[in-house]
Amino acid sequence: MTLHKAPAAEDAYVPSERRIARECYRRARTRRATAIAATSTLVVGAALFLLITNSPGWTRTRETFFSAPYARVAFPQVMEGLWLNLRLLAVCGAAVLVLGLLLAVARTLRGPVFFPVRALATAYTDFFRGLPLIICLLIVVFGVPALRLEGVTTDPVLLGGGALVLTYSAYVAEVFRAGIESVHPSQRAAARSLGLSGGQALRFVVLPQAVRRVVPPLLNDLVSLQKDTGLVSIAGAVDAVYAAQIIASKDFNYTPYVVAGLVFVALTIPMTRLTDWVTARMDRRRAQGGLV
Repeated sequence: MTLHKAPAAEDAYVPSERRIARECYRRARTRRATAIAATSTLVVGAALFLLITNSPGWTRTRETFFSAPYARVAFPQVMEGLWLNLRLLAVCGAAVLVLGLLLAVARTLRGPVFFPVRALATAYTDFFRGLPLIICLLIVVFGVPALRLEGVTTDPVLLGGGALVLTYSAYVAEVFRAGIESVHPSQRAAARSLGLSGGQALRFVVLPQAVRRVVPPLLNDLVSLQKDTGLVSIAGAVDAVYAAQIIASKDFNYTPYVVAGLVFVALTIPMTRLTDWVTARMDRRRAQGGLV
């Protein structure tokens, strides 16, 4: 009896001429689109450059806002003040997340016995979302010391940070609440059917899903908080903005403000790109069915 052996190896795949032509066409279109985008960007950039530099007041504007000597003087002091902004971001960001989550949970508690808690949480979020941050800062920074309460700090950094926490926790609470309410009620019902209490279902089933869903908007709020830490300068705290203001007030040259603004932009862009990457990643996982 003769046994027929299978081929030792499969024939290598050879794409058809039509597929090769289609891929060549796609690559050509990509190169063409890239070239057009680069050319249009250069044209627009050159037009803006010529428009600005040929304006009648450009010479004076360049000396007032883009002076290299003032930038060299301002940069070290702005960076020293930026350390305060970064510490405020770290401490206030953590406090905002904790307080916002507690407020969101309080607003989603069920049962008539929790009505006072829900009402207080709702009043808090409505009030501080409607109150402008600058007014909240002024009231806290100047109003709290005026009460002359014993044991209450008068440090403008702590008071300014407290005002940031009060305002941003209201916004973050609404983000968390939206995430909690986006979890289907069947998830909670399934957890209860397995013997979990209401609190356990919220902690182990609802909150993990809710937090994953609201990561992108939370990162956006942190980006905004990073920029708004500069507002504590109105209380006299020497951060990056106030350091720039001190230098600018000496000779009425506003280059230090431009330096401080560029420093904040340099910090914000990475966080913004991280937010975009996390959002795109979660969208891909949700489209593939990998995210509940």
